[in-house]
Amino acid sequence: MNIEEIITTLKPYLIEYGTKLIIAIVILVIGLRVTKWISNKFQTTLEKRDVDASLRPFLRSLVGTLLRLLVIISALSTLGIEMTSFAAILAAAGLAIGMALSGTLQNFAGGVVILILKPFKVGDFITAEGHSGTVSEIQVFHTILNTPDNKRII
Repeated sequence: MNIEEIITTLKPYLIEYGTKLIIAIVILVIGLRVTKWISNKFQTTLEKRDVDASLRPFLRSLVGTLLRLLVIISALSTLGIEMTSFAAILAAAGLAIGMALSGTLQNFAGGVVILILKPFKVGDFITAEGHSGTVSEIQVFHTILNTPDNKRII
């Protein structure tokens, strides 16, 4: 078998898969640029809506990561890679991680709700779960109270 026969044999495959590869690269490059632009616009929107400063980086990172994941999945599916099994693996892993971190995720969700809805702010005197005190710090995973008898409750 000489070089011409090899090229003749491989030519249809090179045309088919080469085209798919070029399209996938274009999707990846353009998609990642659009993702960055959307992430920056999202950051601007969060600042305009006065979302708590400690919550902004997390939300921007979450949106950016999800968009990048969608772009990568789109590029891979353009190459002909089957995404249904990949999606099933991601869903199973997400469920397992969610169950393992259920308590932490509850605290996180509660912190996000407090930061978004702002039922109280730093400096307010509140009573929560049998403890009263002045709010000294609000974070995503916890809120810190200083009690009248100088105890710190997290």
